[in-house]
Amino acid sequence: MSPKKRSSRQTSRKSAGLIIFILGGSASGKSEIALRLAGSKGPRAFVATGQGLDAEMSARIARHQATRASDWDTAEVPLELAAWFARAGSRYQTIVVDCVTLWLSNLQCSGMKEPLVLKRVAGLLEAMRKTKARIVIVSNELGLGLVPAEPTVRAFRDLAGRVNQLLAAGADEAHLVVSGIPLRLK
Repeated sequence: MSPKKRSSRQTSRKSAGLIIFILGGSASGKSEIALRLAGSKGPRAFVATGQGLDAEMSARIARHQATRASDWDTAEVPLELAAWFARAGSRYQTIVVDCVTLWLSNLQCSGMKEPLVLKRVAGLLEAMRKTKARIVIVSNELGLGLVPAEPTVRAFRDLAGRVNQLLAAGADEAHLVVSGIPLRLK
């Protein structure tokens, strides 16, 4: 590749933003790594997909909020991530989405079937690409444990795996977090 073409491509990449995909197991440290990789350029948004539907989840959300600096705007977006990016994404230089797995659970609980979920993922990637932000997406790796006994749980695990593959393929960088240590995959 000639220096002129490389320079043009690098300029294009800077203007198009950056998508970083973070994958890890439960309590692996992925959210902390996501905040670190997000950087400090503002304005910053934390897009939370979790809902405090019970006391344990509310406490978990409060613990996550306490780890963020006060200059983060928080948007609670349990279902319509692509719409949020289309509406508000251009206002921010840095955006963290935490987490994809809860978003998938919310979509399934709303009655959405897998083909439409996968279309939503494609739409989310498209909406993220239209921003100039540094975007960090957090998701759980569900496929490294035991095979679940229940068919519905196996189906969710498999859907999460397919969604993670799509997001990793569409991201500029992908990291796996194990015991608080990020391993860069791409």
